[in-house]
Amino acid sequence: MKQLLVMKRLFSLKPLSLALIISLSGATIVNASQPASSSQIPTVEKEFVDAMTAGVEKAKIIAQFGEPAKKDDIEDAGKVVASIWQYHNINTTVDGKPYETTELDFVNDKVVMVVFMNHDGTDQATSKSVPIEPQAEPATPGLTPEI
Repeated sequence: MKQLLVMKRLFSLKPLSLALIISLSGATIVNASQPASSSQIPTVEKEFVDAMTAGVEKAKIIAQFGEPAKKDDIEDAGKVVASIWQYHNINTTVDGKPYETTELDFVNDKVVMVVFMNHDGTDQATSKSVPIEPQAEPATPGLTPEI
C-alpha cells in the first residue's frame, strides 16, 4: 500500500517535473542563440584587468574593440617584441563613469600593464614653469641675527 502511494506521488509530480525540465532547456536553447557574456571582454575596470591578466589574445581585443586609436610597436631585429595600444572610451569605473583612454602594454603579445587615463593620452606638458626665488645672502660669521 505504501509503495502504491509513493508511485502515485511520483506520477503526479512527473508532469510538473517535465514542465520544469522543458522550461529550463528552453532557456538554454534561447541563450545558446545569443553570444555568451563570458565570451565578451568586460569593460568595467576591475573585470577588464582580470580578463587581461588571464591572457586575452590581441585578435580578441581587436574583434571586440576594433583597431587601437594609437599603436606604438617596439621592434628587435625586425620582430615586434612590445606594443603600446591606446583605446578611447571603452572602459568605465565601477560606478559607470567612462575613462577617456585605456592603454594596453604588451610584451610578446601578452598584456603586461593596463592604464586607465582621464585624458586623451597625448603627450602634453604636465608641469608648469615656476620662477626660482633668489636666495638670501649668507649671514656674516660672528654676528647673530636678531630674533
